[in-house]
This record gives sequence, structure tokens and C-alpha cells, in this order.
Amino acid sequence: MIGLVGIVVIFAMVFGGYLAAGGKLGIIMKSLPFEMMMIGGAAVGAFLLSNDMPSIKHTIKDVAKVFKGPKWKPNDYSDLLCLLYELIRLARQNPVAIEEHIEAPDDSSIFAKYPKILKDKEAVALISDTLRSASMNYDDPHQVEEVLEKRMEANLHHALHSSHALQTVADGLPALGIVAAVLGVIKTMASIDQPPEILGKMIGGALVGTFLGVFLAYGFVGPFAAKVKSVTEDEAHFYQLIREVLVANLHNHATNICIEVGRQNTPSHCRPAFGDLEIALKAVKQDAA
Repeated sequence: MIGLVGIVVIFAMVFGGYLAAGGKLGIIMKSLPFEMMMIGGAAVGAFLLSNDMPSIKHTIKDVAKVFKGPKWKPNDYSDLLCLLYELIRLARQNPVAIEEHIEAPDDSSIFAKYPKILKDKEAVALISDTLRSASMNYDDPHQVEEVLEKRMEANLHHALHSSHALQTVADGLPALGIVAAVLGVIKTMASIDQPPEILGKMIGGALVGTFLGVFLAYGFVGPFAAKVKSVTEDEAHFYQLIREVLVANLHNHATNICIEVGRQNTPSHCRPAFGDLEIALKAVKQDAA
């Protein structure tokens, strides 16, 4: 919703100010289709040229994050802590029983309680692989922690590609606007014998290209790239929480301490209150009994 509000504000302030200053939209509207074809088309072509098909699909999908926001909401963090609590508790009580849950998460009665988390293959794999590592009796938990850190760095780097691709387009749009403007000037020079009022309109139409390139770059594509980056980094906290809790488990901290470590490392705007989480964990215990 806030994204749509931002778009409305951009248009209202830019064109509202232009009209309030006595500007006329006629020249802009007449030139807009042709300038958009040149600038927008060239930007799309450059985007296609610099990315492979999976990256293109990934970027198009991630644009929706500008309007939807982060995938993981506050209740999802609470659910994740409850899921990890239940798995760690079972792993310590019965190391053999945990195997069926981490080897076949789709058939797990524990994972089934949290369908949104179960749908995220990376979150499930991260939990299962780390608990499997714990069952191998690693002498040094720091080894697992280092592996997890590298894995999440790689995942975040891949997830941020959409933001980088959009920012590259944003960086190129002003230059493409200049290209369109130069073509407009070339067209104007071919009609140099026309009266001043006609030449003025032609020059004005050419300058629409420069305006459009800068406007799209700094008013839309650049902010889109920044928002996608912000949301992607916000979503990465969810996987960081998994790492924090499971690494604490590898250090043989008490189960409640492991969960509290995760709660404390949850972003403040998503962090469940201590009392609310205690109630949720008690409900988990009762269900497991």
C-alpha cells in the first residue's frame, strides 16, 4: 500500500508542480510514446542482455516485494521459534525419533504444524541439515557455524541479484535519456528552416527524453531497487535466526536458552514478547505430551 502511495506522490508533486508553474502537458504527452519506446525499450533490452533467464524471472518476481513487503511477518518468527523448540526438545529426548522429521520434512507431523515455513525449501533444508550435523557429534560447533555463515552469505548474495539488476538499469536510464534527446535534436536540426514556434516544440519534445530518463531512474527504478534490497535483507533475518538457535543448540545450551537467543536476535519489529512466546511454547509442550 505504501508503495502505491509513493507512486501517487511522485506523479502529483512532479507534474503538479510543473502545471502550477504554468507548464503545458501537450508537448510531453505528444513526445511521451516515442521517448518511452526509445528509452524504455533500450532499458528493457539492456536488462535482457545483461541477465540470464532465471535472473530475469527472479527480478520480475521480486518487483512485487515493493508492494507486498517482507515475506516473513511477526507471527512467522514466533512460529519458527516454536518449531525449533519442538525439534531441539525431541532431538535431545530421543535422537532416533528426530531422524524421521529431518529426513522427510514433508511427511513430518512437526513441520506440518507450520505450513508456511514448510513451503520454504531453504528454511527447511537449513534446519534439517544443521540438525543432521548435530547428530554427527561434531567436536567443534564452530565448524558448523562457519558452514552456515558461508551458506547464508551465498544465499543472500544470490537473493540480492534482483536489486543489483534493477540498480544497473536505473544507472543507465539517464544516459539512455540523453541518447533519446540527441536523436530529438538531430531530428530538429533537419528542420532548421522551420519557424521558431515549430522549432521550439521540437526542441521541447527532444528534452522530454532527458527528463524521462532521469525521472524513471531516480523516481522509480532506483527506489524499486532500494526497496527490493531492503526487503531481501529483512527476509534474511529469518534464516539468521535459524542459525543462531541451532548454533546455540550445538553448544549444548538449555533448550529454553537456545530459543531465547533466537528471540533476542529477532528484528525488533518482529520480535515476539517474552510472555507471548512462553505461552506459545507451553502450548507446544501440551500438544507434544
